[in-house]
Amino acid sequence: MERIIEISDPVYTFNEVMDHMDLKQYIAEEKGCNAGRPKYDQIKLLKVILFAFMENGYCSVRMIRKLCTTDIRFLWLLDEDPAPSHMTISNFINHCLKQKIEDIFLDVNRYIFAQENVDLEHVYLDGTKLEANAHNYSWVWKKSSIRSRNNVFSKLNILLAEINETVLAAYRTKFELRQEYAIEYVEYLLETYLEVTGLRTEDFVHGSGRHKSVEQKQYEKVAECLKKLKKYSEHIRICGDKRNSFSKTDHDATFFRMKKDYMGNDQLLPGYNLQLAVCDEYIAHYGVFPFASDMDCFQPMMDGFARLYGHYPRYPLADAGYGSFNNYLFCEEHKMEKYMKFTMYEKESKDKAYKNDPYRAANFGIDEYGYIVCPNGKRFYFLRSSPVKGNQYGRTEEYYQCEDCEGCPHRDRCHKSSQNRIVRINEELTQFHEEVLENLNSVHGALLRMNRSIQSEGAFGGIKWNRGYKRLRRRGIENVLLEIGLISCGFNLHKYHLKRMAAQRAA
Repeated sequence: MERIIEISDPVYTFNEVMDHMDLKQYIAEEKGCNAGRPKYDQIKLLKVILFAFMENGYCSVRMIRKLCTTDIRFLWLLDEDPAPSHMTISNFINHCLKQKIEDIFLDVNRYIFAQENVDLEHVYLDGTKLEANAHNYSWVWKKSSIRSRNNVFSKLNILLAEINETVLAAYRTKFELRQEYAIEYVEYLLETYLEVTGLRTEDFVHGSGRHKSVEQKQYEKVAECLKKLKKYSEHIRICGDKRNSFSKTDHDATFFRMKKDYMGNDQLLPGYNLQLAVCDEYIAHYGVFPFASDMDCFQPMMDGFARLYGHYPRYPLADAGYGSFNNYLFCEEHKMEKYMKFTMYEKESKDKAYKNDPYRAANFGIDEYGYIVCPNGKRFYFLRSSPVKGNQYGRTEEYYQCEDCEGCPHRDRCHKSSQNRIVRINEELTQFHEEVLENLNSVHGALLRMNRSIQSEGAFGGIKWNRGYKRLRRRGIENVLLEIGLISCGFNLHKYHLKRMAAQRAA
């Protein structure tokens, strides 16, 4: 077979990488049972799966099965063993690779990075939204669930007041009314109701022509409220603190606005936020998150990178979606340079009129007594200090109000409020922005910015457009991580082969 396969075929590059890896550590130990058909060679199984993802970007188990019977390169990897069934391949991926795919990915990278002398100090970070394998119209909104749960609370108050008046008054007892009702408390009320009234659920009547007692009707109404309360509470629990929605067919998927055509038209679809950390055109780390904002993904991505390679990168470069006070402080703590843009970076770096605007609070002067002074010479006095909502580092913003804006000749250009102008100041954040501007506008920063569009966005372009991977096939974040891990392994192996061929042609 080796005579038939061309010397420049990717299978030889792939086999070279596999030969330098200890694949036995990723194979599950066999149980002590000797009955039945012998177990398929898992090392060969792992090879054909990884090579399939290297060649095709994404490859289904049935396609892998077909390649094992028709492609001579796969037959060579199997070494005269029969082609595995699609169920054998599927079971191996789901049961053996799910917990070990990150280790396999790291092992592949160690060899490739050593051969290519990959720089792990410069990391280019970017994210994209991938459509989940979920029903498009299966959304559940957190705010809607909270509102519906509050409606159940109001209905329970009305029902319990009615029960106290019509049923429990004869027993000289009553239920306590509350603003909010825990599920356990409503269950306790139903049990107490049965004990006090002597009702038995086995004796309840149903169907047309059957007359329900008042006690039964009241019990069923409260039970229905309990059922709805459990449903809405579960919806709120699934959403958690950082999500506003989820899909009924994939609870880990969140609804995002995604571009669906070349005109930029978007659509509300369930998906995941895929993050890639790229070094020298190779994927060094990947992450999948249910968060709409990239800001929430920066810290777990850097922590994951440090877990894999034993250190944080010195130069993490990302776009304005990652620039926040939390992330800048995180860089300070772990000795990383700040090269993430902030929201107004483009205006502050390119728009001289905006940067030098005398009516911006950042450009206000300070008098000899330390007071902020506006262009009209009026002082700003401290008003209050309030913490920023959701800030894990305890960031606070200070509010200052002008002493008098009445009759100011600059008022039309300064602000539009009917009262005295109020400005928000955070000196630490302002210093961070100045540091970021200095870093990114330097020669080194300009080279990094230019390279970021080639590295991180180029990786997404290769995966989504060159290799046709635009939609997830698996459900649940653990299964999605498995899928992205296989995609990333295949991408790095394919990139390594292309670079080897380019080096040979240049030589």
